[in-house]
Amino acid sequence: MVAAQEGVAARVGLDILKAGGNAIDAGVAVAFALAVTLPRAGNIGGGGFMLVHDAESGETKAIDYREMAPASAERDMYLDEEGNADSELSRFTGLATGVPGTVAGMQMALDQYGTMTLAEVIQPAIELARDGIAVTPGLADSLKGLEARLKKWPSSEAIFFKEGGGFYEPGETLTQADLANTLQKIADEGIDGFYKGETAEKIATAVQNTGGRITVEDMANYKPVLRDPVSGTYRGYEIVSMPPPSSGGAHIVQILNILEGYPIGFLGHNSADTIHLMAEAMKRAYADRSEYLGDSDFVDVPLAEITSKDYAADIRKQISLHAATPSSTIKPGDLAPYESNETTHFSIVDKDGNAVANTYTINFSYGSGMVADGTGVLLNNEMDDFAAKPGVPNAYGLIGGDANAVEGGKRPLSSMSPTLVMKDGKVFMVTGSPGGSRIITTTLQVIMNVIDHGMNIAEASFASRIHHQWLPDEIRIEDGISVDTIGLLEQRGHKVSEQSVMGSTQSILVDEASGYLFGASDPRRVDAATLGH
Repeated sequence: MVAAQEGVAARVGLDILKAGGNAIDAGVAVAFALAVTLPRAGNIGGGGFMLVHDAESGETKAIDYREMAPASAERDMYLDEEGNADSELSRFTGLATGVPGTVAGMQMALDQYGTMTLAEVIQPAIELARDGIAVTPGLADSLKGLEARLKKWPSSEAIFFKEGGGFYEPGETLTQADLANTLQKIADEGIDGFYKGETAEKIATAVQNTGGRITVEDMANYKPVLRDPVSGTYRGYEIVSMPPPSSGGAHIVQILNILEGYPIGFLGHNSADTIHLMAEAMKRAYADRSEYLGDSDFVDVPLAEITSKDYAADIRKQISLHAATPSSTIKPGDLAPYESNETTHFSIVDKDGNAVANTYTINFSYGSGMVADGTGVLLNNEMDDFAAKPGVPNAYGLIGGDANAVEGGKRPLSSMSPTLVMKDGKVFMVTGSPGGSRIITTTLQVIMNVIDHGMNIAEASFASRIHHQWLPDEIRIEDGISVDTIGLLEQRGHKVSEQSVMGSTQSILVDEASGYLFGASDPRRVDAATLGH
């Protein structure tokens, strides 16, 4: 079964499974296909994280193919003459782009766990780019909405708009010849077809011509990393998620540890009591994120402390059942020693029980908006996920500290949270979501909806969501939370703000008794699909 944010790419993954490929083969095929069919988030010019469960060995590993800062990157590169963070530099110039990791990450996944070649799994994406895709309503709307960002760059306008600047309408055909050629180079030459030679030179040139620092040496030196996942337990289930430079796994486990001490199921789904406790737990986790989380290859992240049941018990002592704790009084815990809204996630489980949870991104919708001329590759603006100036919020309002300061070769902190839930050593659920700073809490709530509230995977995906990230001090809610509940939360001292929907989960649940797979694509985004056979 394949659950993905775009239906054509999901079909590509299912076809790989039908042809005898395993979940990892299908995952790599989906990742490359999404670069064609979901260009606002799918990518080969960005990076991300993949969790892989090998059913035969019982082992789960994390593939970190997050973008890296160029070697010449430095701490104060986004500060203006007065020492203030300049968001334009970190978001919409060549300085915004980190060295892409997706292509190398996909090759690592195949090398470690796949059964097919890179050329085999990339072929569907080549054909989609070369022959064209039917523009969906979602793609048409996103191109119209991001017109200014994309038309800033002639190389992007030439691909995503008609001659003369007109819009592609639903049902019309969008071809991407340069991207097809780039994908073909990767098929023919392996990752050297991307990280060395003509493609690497064109990417480095495009970045440097717009003020950035990526060199051909930075491209050639990029390496993904195979890591051990973060894990914890929740009410008899094992939670397995992404380690740093993702903050997602650590804080999903931390929040669940805190909430495990309360009868959440008894208190009820989205009741005032449940939302109050969730918000109080979320506040503490995001406060710790601001201080301690970063690239563990560069800083000492206190993972054992953050994910400790004892630490969670200490946090529960600080939480009043009847009153909100002002965020101004919450500080990161004493733990010595010492992302994007337009991300996309897919989940895959094959007939043998192998599983893939993959979340990847180019940060903003269409990244920086710039295509490296002659490559068809949209470039990320992932450098904005560093703390341009410690203590200053990024585009998602997240505060970062010294642990996430800019440094050459470092990977920026992320909220991406591809997650597996295990029961008795076997995969029970595969899930994840886009959503910037809301990824952590969105993924958390799908897990809680199933385990605490007994929902099926479709109900768990559809249910209204809440979010608190410490600063700003407010509970963000979706439509669907009752007026009475909001009133009770406000009586406890919470500020409640109803805003747009959060996340786009793609989830698969394995029924232990029957062995059947049940999947659900979040209805919050158009064009998504869950397909099985």
